[in-house]
Amino acid sequence: MSVDKSLEKSALIVTTLTSFIGPFSISSVNVALPTIQAEFSADAVLLSWVATSYLLAMAVFLVPFGKAADIYGRKKVFTWGLVLYTLSSFLAAFSFSMKMLIAMRILQGFGSAMFVTTGMAILTSVFPPSKRGRAIGIYVSAVYIGLSVGPFAGGFLARYLGWRSIFAIVVLFGIICVFMTMKYLKGEWVDARGEKLDIYGSVVYGFSILALVYGASLLPQRGAVFLILVGLAGLGIFIRLEMRVRYPVFEVRLFNRNRLFTFSSLAALINYSATFALTFLLSLYLQYIKNIPPQYAGSILIAQPIVMAIFSPLAGRLSDSVEPRLIASAGMTMTAIGLFSFVFIGAETSTIIIVLTLAFLGFGFSLFSSPNMNAIMSSVERKHFGIASGTVATMRLLGQMASMAITMVLFAIFIGREPISPANYDQFLKSVRLSFLIFSLLCSIGILFSMLRGEVRRDG
Repeated sequence: MSVDKSLEKSALIVTTLTSFIGPFSISSVNVALPTIQAEFSADAVLLSWVATSYLLAMAVFLVPFGKAADIYGRKKVFTWGLVLYTLSSFLAAFSFSMKMLIAMRILQGFGSAMFVTTGMAILTSVFPPSKRGRAIGIYVSAVYIGLSVGPFAGGFLARYLGWRSIFAIVVLFGIICVFMTMKYLKGEWVDARGEKLDIYGSVVYGFSILALVYGASLLPQRGAVFLILVGLAGLGIFIRLEMRVRYPVFEVRLFNRNRLFTFSSLAALINYSATFALTFLLSLYLQYIKNIPPQYAGSILIAQPIVMAIFSPLAGRLSDSVEPRLIASAGMTMTAIGLFSFVFIGAETSTIIIVLTLAFLGFGFSLFSSPNMNAIMSSVERKHFGIASGTVATMRLLGQMASMAITMVLFAIFIGREPISPANYDQFLKSVRLSFLIFSLLCSIGILFSMLRGEVRRDG
């Protein structure tokens, strides 16, 4: 096996493993939250911070670490991120209070930002454009496998071994990844060597994203809109700053000069905004309206990520030979159709119809995700791979928060602060249907961005 082939194989294995860890950790820990609440006698607000603190820390540092990796070395940042993530997971397993657990989750998010933003950049650096789509497809597939395996594994571990065992498993994965990175991932990628990290810009960016994401998580509470406006104003200031500095932490000119990058990034933001709340809404629908126990509801919902895991590598490989915008646009169209079909969901809707629609949506997601990511990473110079990777991950997080924000606002309008009960099932269904209508309209707008993005130039 040649050196290049060996490097491609080791890079694919290591980055794919790390792309599995993050989603697995998030989804498995979320299932164990009731067990954690019982042990620490935590209130609902404090408990919500177990999930929120991780996402906030990750969102704040994705772009700065992407730029730092371009300057100081992608493998270096990737490795230290894995070490920090593994160490904080180990300490989380021995948490003696909610405050300590939340602190460790912040460190986990910090470490995750380091290896998530650099993992995709390393993969893109190693694989030539002719093979990049296939590699990205496998990477994306591992994300979906982590999301689908997490709830089942988390539920099993929390029930029979305690919630701390989830972090123990994550530590094991982390040790394996650190070992394989140190032993097999040879070389370093520093395509922006000599540039200086824009600390001031990083602080303004971090503060803005923190206000924006935290504000969205508080919707529809008072003060949420104020925080969102502060975040948006901060991003406006950040953009003005970055246009003036010599070495910006984020090359905002990419959005001005690179239509392929801009439209592909916006398509990703819209896609996540339209789809992330799907599982949340259907989980509630199946348990409340259809009266299906949680474990069986999970078995129904897994139809979507299973299809995504199967077809993402195929869609990624296809995007190496067929223009990515065509495949991604077809996927976005299927997603819009699938979401619109849920506008008519009701108490009499067949479970089989739901499973088939989820499988249809999963296929649409797989056609969109890998080719769209391939288009984004192929649209920028090598020195911007870290920034582009951080942008993709940030769009995903912002989209996820926007999706949940839309749902929460509709719940507040239709249901108010009352718990979901037979007395308000009709209002609940109205909010679910309107959510899916909004999501399908968003996807329809996303199709335009996807189609109008332009073509990827394949330089070999």
